[in-house]
Amino acid sequence: MDVSVIYPVDVPVLIGERAQNLFLSRQMYCSEAILVVLNNVLGGGLKDFQAIALAAPFAEGVDRNGCLCGALAGALLAVGLFIGSSNPVGHRKSVQVASGMLMKRFKLRFGASCCRILSKKDQGDSVPVFDRCAQQTTEAAAMAASIILKHRPELKKDVDFDYLNARDSVVSGFFKNTLRRTGCRI
Repeated sequence: MDVSVIYPVDVPVLIGERAQNLFLSRQMYCSEAILVVLNNVLGGGLKDFQAIALAAPFAEGVDRNGCLCGALAGALLAVGLFIGSSNPVGHRKSVQVASGMLMKRFKLRFGASCCRILSKKDQGDSVPVFDRCAQQTTEAAAMAASIILKHRPELKKDVDFDYLNARDSVVSGFFKNTLRRTGCRI
């Protein structure tokens, strides 16, 4: 069955938009938002708190060290989760090739993979760094989703469109984030 007939939408674009929403509503950092959304939408099997914990070290260029863009890191984690999931050692080469493809696409689109370079204030435009990070979050999530679905097209039939189409305001994001900080698993 051709799922594009049933769902005439661009799933990777929607995944990017949902990750951007979690970032813009300040619930999660870029790396966390990407891994959480891809995990939830494609059925990665992690609880939200687990996905956040795995992606947290990569936020803000690995704790503002600037060595790797957090959005790219979150996307790479998702590639490993979905392409290497059933047999990580046996699928290692596929994961590496897919990761290399993601890295190449990201660098082609944004010019670098280092947070330090990507977040420089003077990029020859007037776009604030936070907005630039939101765009990188959106596009890295969409790039990862595209690569994952190319390798695992069967995942598209079980996409959670209710989660994917949900949107949070900054206010609801604040409350959800506050609950997470107190230990609630929402």
